[in-house]
Amino acid sequence: MFGYVRAREELLSPEDREAYEAAYCGLCHTLKERYGSIARLVLNYDFVFLAMLLTPENEIRTADCLKCPLHPRQGRRTCKGGEWMETAAGESVILSWWKLQDTLADGGFVSRLGTRFLCMLLRSGYRKAKSQYGDFDAHTAKFLAELRTLEKEKSPSIDRTADCFARLLQAAAPSEGKEMLDRPRQQLLYHLGRWIYLIDAVDDMTEDQRMGNYNPVRARFPEWSQGDRTYLRRNMEHSLALAGAAFQLMPANCWSPVMENILYSGLSTVEELVFECKWREYQKKRRRNDG
Repeated sequence: MFGYVRAREELLSPEDREAYEAAYCGLCHTLKERYGSIARLVLNYDFVFLAMLLTPENEIRTADCLKCPLHPRQGRRTCKGGEWMETAAGESVILSWWKLQDTLADGGFVSRLGTRFLCMLLRSGYRKAKSQYGDFDAHTAKFLAELRTLEKEKSPSIDRTADCFARLLQAAAPSEGKEMLDRPRQQLLYHLGRWIYLIDAVDDMTEDQRMGNYNPVRARFPEWSQGDRTYLRRNMEHSLALAGAAFQLMPANCWSPVMENILYSGLSTVEELVFECKWREYQKKRRRNDG
């Protein structure tokens, strides 16, 4: 499940870096507490960003040392958020469930076997999340169905395909009835969702080509020349610029320094790693270090 929305942690202050890690652990803890241990499998940094984005203006960052299955001896500093963290956890379960349904519909025999098993394990958590966040569940089902239709048609339009996922992520921010907050937050998520869809397509290009799967970037740029790469990167940088502009219109909260790092440094660094085919190796090194 994605995971491209990352901070450039070496540029964070020590305090912000510790808080960012605590937010990640907090989302992990919330997933387990509300949806069972298996829900921890859907944990990723994209929804940590969503949790920070949904945090009220007057919220104060706090963290407790809680037990962690990966660090049983010393525990981990964990940010136990309120409704904002619970919303991010529930919506991450819902999106993961529907992505699994996509794999069941379009994947090969072997991948479907593993996916069915994961669906069986996640079903109870998904049903609980759906009962709490029914609007997001309905939007997710609708937009992924639209996206699946475009993919089956092998659409060469990156705008139409990316728009489906952009609208899906835009729906992840529940309206609070405050236009000065709702509008920029939803615009930020729209442009971020567009960028996530495209960077994921670039990251998957080699594997999709090997498996004979549809890839929107390959469909749009069958030759994948240097000019194509430059055009796409400018297109994606425009989405990040619009997301950053929307962020500037939002009221600050306790996570603003971390979110600013993500939007203005982290995402461009991830994009560079993906385009240079170094992202997956970077992920492996991070997992080894975190373990």
